[in-house]
Amino acid sequence: MDKLLKTIVEAAGDKKANNIVSLDMRGVEGAICKYFVICSADSTTQVGAICDGVEKDVFDRLGQKVWRVDGRANCLWIAMDYVDVVVHIFQTEMRDFYKLEQLWADAPVTRYEED
Repeated sequence: MDKLLKTIVEAAGDKKANNIVSLDMRGVEGAICKYFVICSADSTTQVGAICDGVEKDVFDRLGQKVWRVDGRANCLWIAMDYVDVVVHIFQTEMRDFYKLEQLWADAPVTRYEED
């Protein structure tokens, strides 16, 4: 597994993210990155904590800074752009509404078990 992808998935899991999945976008025409990581949390506080945890762990382990973060102000849906990996952290209701995974149904999906 890609080091960046692995670090992001582990960091999200450490902050108790729900339903963590990655979409392998490498075979999808017009894809803007190699992978999407999608996860959710039941509160805006936890969404923010997952974002902070991912940002900290990626920097501490890999020395890589996030290129751009959007959505931190309301923490309903945060998108983190690491160029090769884009992370989407949703509040659970927002994830259920937008169904982001279904937009790229042809991308291979990996589901990560929750502890």
